[in-house]
Amino acid sequence: MKPHENNLSHRILVIDDNTAIHQDFCKILMKSPDSDNEIQDMETALFGAETQTMASGTFEIDCVFQGREGLAQVQKAKSEGRPYSLAFVDGRMPPGWDGIETISHLWQESPDLQVVLCTAYADYSWQEIRRVLGETDSLLILKKPFDNVEVLQLAHALTRKWELNNEIQGRLNQLAFYDSLTGLPNRTLFIENLTTTLDKAHRYKHKAALLYIDLDNFKRINDTLGHSIGDDLLKATSKRLLKCLRTSDTVSRSPAGEMVARLGGDEFTVILPEVTRAEHAGVVALRIAKQLAEPLHLGNHQVIVTPSIGISLFPQDGEDIETLLKNADIAMYFSKRMGPNMFSFYEQSMNADALKRMTIENHLRQALGRGEFALHYQPQFDLVTGEVCGAEALLRWHNWELGNVPPIEFISIAEENGMIVAIGEWVMRTACRQTRTWLDQGLPLQRIAVNVSVNQFTHTDFLNMVKSILEETTLDPQYLEIEITESLLVKNVPETTNILHALKKMNIRIAIDDFGTGYSSMSRLKEIPIDCLKIDKTFVDGIAIGKRDQSIITAIIAMAEGMNLRLIAEGVETTGQVDFLRVKQCQEVQGYLFSKPLSTQQVEVFFQKAFSLEKNLENTGDDVPPFPA
Repeated sequence: MKPHENNLSHRILVIDDNTAIHQDFCKILMKSPDSDNEIQDMETALFGAETQTMASGTFEIDCVFQGREGLAQVQKAKSEGRPYSLAFVDGRMPPGWDGIETISHLWQESPDLQVVLCTAYADYSWQEIRRVLGETDSLLILKKPFDNVEVLQLAHALTRKWELNNEIQGRLNQLAFYDSLTGLPNRTLFIENLTTTLDKAHRYKHKAALLYIDLDNFKRINDTLGHSIGDDLLKATSKRLLKCLRTSDTVSRSPAGEMVARLGGDEFTVILPEVTRAEHAGVVALRIAKQLAEPLHLGNHQVIVTPSIGISLFPQDGEDIETLLKNADIAMYFSKRMGPNMFSFYEQSMNADALKRMTIENHLRQALGRGEFALHYQPQFDLVTGEVCGAEALLRWHNWELGNVPPIEFISIAEENGMIVAIGEWVMRTACRQTRTWLDQGLPLQRIAVNVSVNQFTHTDFLNMVKSILEETTLDPQYLEIEITESLLVKNVPETTNILHALKKMNIRIAIDDFGTGYSSMSRLKEIPIDCLKIDKTFVDGIAIGKRDQSIITAIIAMAEGMNLRLIAEGVETTGQVDFLRVKQCQEVQGYLFSKPLSTQQVEVFFQKAFSLEKNLENTGDDVPPFPA
C-alpha cells in the first residue's frame, strides 16, 4: 500500500451513449461567469458562504459513450495523477455494460469516485441498485429528465465531498505512514519500502544496505534541556539526514531510491538500494557522521550530538527484513561501545557478543531489586605522611547465574539504557551511609570518593538527590568527594558549571577522574571549582617505558601545584612508579601495589591494623600479604 496522494480534482466524467446528452452536460457545467452567480447564490442559501468553492467554469469535462471506455478513462486519469472526482453514468447503454455494471467496475478501480446514476423511472428500483452495489454514500440517483440547476448543485456538492474525503484520507495516511514530529516515513512505511527494495534486489541480483542510526546521549540532552529542545534536535537531525542522500533519491514515495525513516525515539534508518560495493554504505555513514556532528544552536543552547551507526548488507547479512534489522542493530551497539560518532559493519561474530550483552542487560534490570550490588573501597595514601587519607567507592555486581560481572561489561550497558541513574543513586547513598558508620566508629577516614556518570550528573534531579542523601545519612558534606570524567567539562558547559558551583557551595569536594585523557583546556579548568586531579593509569603505566609519559605527568603535577589542586596518581603497581611520583612531589597514590579494593569488613580490619603506605610496601614482599593485589 502506498501513501495516499491528496490531489484536488474538479474533473468530471460523463458516460452516456447519446451525443446530445454529452452536449447538455458540457453546456450546464461549463456556463458563463454570469450564470455562476446564480449557483453560488443558491449554495450560500443552502450551505452558507464558507462553502462556496469555485466557478462552475473550472470543471473539466470528459465524455465517453460506453462503460468500458469510461473504465479506461478512469484508469488513465488515475495513472496520470489527475483522477476524476465525479462521474455521471447513464443507466442504459446498449450494447455494452449497463450503468450498474459500469459503476461496479469504476469503483473497483477508483473506490472514492462519486457517482450520479442518470436513470428513467422505469430503469431500476432502489432495492435492485442496493442489492448489486451494496450500501454506499458515494452514489446518488438523478431521474430523467433532469433540471440544469439540479445538475450544477450535484456537481458542486459531490466534487466538494470528494475533495473533503480525499483531504481526510490524506491526513489519515499521513498519520499512518509518516512520523508526526519530523515528517519522515515511520516504521510502517519503512518496512513497506524495505520489503519492495529487497524484492527488487533479489529479482535483479543487486546488493542493498541498511543503516541503523542511534543518537549518542540523546536521553541526557532530552532530560537536561527539556523535551522541547529534544524535539527540535530530532527535527534538525532529520533535515541533516536528508541532506546526506543523493539529490536523485526520494524520501518516501519511490522504493527504488534511498530512504531515511524514523523508527521512534532517537532511532533512524537509511535504506541504500543497488549498492555495488560495501564501501558505498561506509561512505554514506561517514557523510552522516560528519553532518550530524556539527554543532546545533537550539534556543539558547549549543548542542553537539553524534551518531552511532550499524550497517547490514543484503544478502550476506540477511535476506529478510527481520534479520537485516536485527544485525544492523547489533552492529550499531558495537559502534556505540567504540565511542561516539562511529559506524560498524555487521560481522557474524557479533551475534555471540550481542547475546551476552542481552543476557547481562536482562539480569541488570533485576540487580538492584535483588540486592546483587555491593561496594568495595580502594584506599588512597598520602605520599608525604604515608597514612591512609581516603578511599574510592567501587561498584561490584555478583549475579546468581553470571557470577561476578566486571564493571567494564555492565557499566556501559547501564549508561545506555538509563539504569545508571538509579544505580548511581544507590552507590552514593550506600557509600555515604557506610562512611558515616565508619566515622562513628572512629576510623580516620578523611573522605570517600564516589564516581558519577555523565548521565547521572546531568539528570534533572541530581542536586536534589545529593542533598537528600546527605540529609538522610547525616554525613557532613566535607567527607564526600564526587568524581566526574574530564569529558563532562566540554559538554553543556553552562549547565555543568552551574551544577559544580552548587556542589561546591554545599562544601562537597570535586575531583576530575582520568585526567589527561580528555580535551579540557586550562581556561576551562580555571572556570570550575575543582579540588583534585586524578592522573590516569595509562600515564602511570608509561613511567617505566619512556620519557613521554614521564613528561606528561611532570606537567600535570606542575599545573596542579600552580592551581593549588590536590593530585592523586591512579593504578600504581610498582615501587619504581612510587619513587618517580615521590620525586616529582605527587601528593597521593592509589593502586594494587598497596591494596586491592576491599569489602566493607576488610576495610574495618585494614584500619584496625593501622595500615600505612610504608607498612603496605613492606607487606608486598610477604608470601601472603594481608590484602593482596
